[in-house]
Amino acid sequence: MYNFIFDIDDTVYDQIIPFKKAFDRNFAQYAALSLDDLYRHNRHFSDEVFEQTVRGEMTLEDMHAYRITEAFRVMGIEISREEALRFQRDYAAAQGELEPTPDMREALDYCRDRGLKCGVITNGPAEHQRKKVKQLGIYDWIKRENVVVSGELEFMKPDVRIFRHVERLLGIKPENTYYIGDSYANDIVGAKGAGWKAIWIDRRGTRVPEGGMQPDITLRGKDSVAAAIRGICEMETESVT
Repeated sequence: MYNFIFDIDDTVYDQIIPFKKAFDRNFAQYAALSLDDLYRHNRHFSDEVFEQTVRGEMTLEDMHAYRITEAFRVMGIEISREEALRFQRDYAAAQGELEPTPDMREALDYCRDRGLKCGVITNGPAEHQRKKVKQLGIYDWIKRENVVVSGELEFMKPDVRIFRHVERLLGIKPENTYYIGDSYANDIVGAKGAGWKAIWIDRRGTRVPEGGMQPDITLRGKDSVAAAIRGICEMETESVT
């Protein structure tokens, strides 16, 4: 029987929705910009300084200001720190209204109803990520102790140690486990490096680097996570019978 471990950000929910709400409120004058590109740059600069933030070398406020300021700069627009932090306040407020996508609800329902072992691995500050997990209602499907937040540990994705930690926690084997996430660098490289299988939710049209690790399943556009999980479980049942 396969196990399914989920990422949170841009996997269980579509992160661009709260991003767009904050953008519309603060930067309506730049409506002609590609929101997908701005969001992608914002994620890039966030990832760039994430470890510095975790180590306490950069404050969370500085990181928030940096990532959106640099994202705009790449697109040829200068914004002030004050504008960046005002955007972040609205972004955080919009994240307080998070909910899983309908497809992800279906996937989580399916896993729970079949009694499959499930968990979460998410990178981020402990309090911030736990708040999002609670807001999303994840504990309705997955036990709190099976939700692993990097901010509560000394390592984070794609470090193989966080995957080994979850194997011990849930009593699962890598060859029987799928990780479902959106980040190629953190989720797919991390999971495949740990010997897990990987389902990549590619919301932003990211390219796999030449010679890079390949996900077992790639979902784009309206492709369904729930359908992918059902397909895996049904093929397993057929192979047994």
